[in-house]
Amino acid sequence: MADDNTNPVSQIQRIYLKDLSPEQPNSPQILPEQGQPQDEINLGLGAAPIAEGVYEVTVTATVTTKVNDKVLFLVEAKQGGIFEIRNIPEDQLQPIIGIACPGIIYPYLRAIVSD
Repeated sequence: MADDNTNPVSQIQRIYLKDLSPEQPNSPQILPEQGQPQDEINLGLGAAPIAEGVYEVTVTATVTTKVNDKVLFLVEAKQGGIFEIRNIPEDQLQPIIGIACPGIIYPYLRAIVSD
């Protein structure tokens, strides 16, 4: 039986924490302040080929919590994944890289940020 290298391949090679920066810039002075905390969450996606048929996909989260317009917590985190994606039709490649891969990475990022 001949080796068939035309079968579609989409698999995870590795998932890793690429960057993490937790900050409490106004501590300890802000800790006794009263007020309803306000959260702001921003997400970003990135993708780049690193070899033929191999892509790095990243999901970035910036979470800022403020009390009375002063920053209480600021967390910036970037979770990365390396994915092998081969023999996929061009019209299906972007949805895999832009939707499926970030969907795999996001739960890991959420767990880190929520802790």
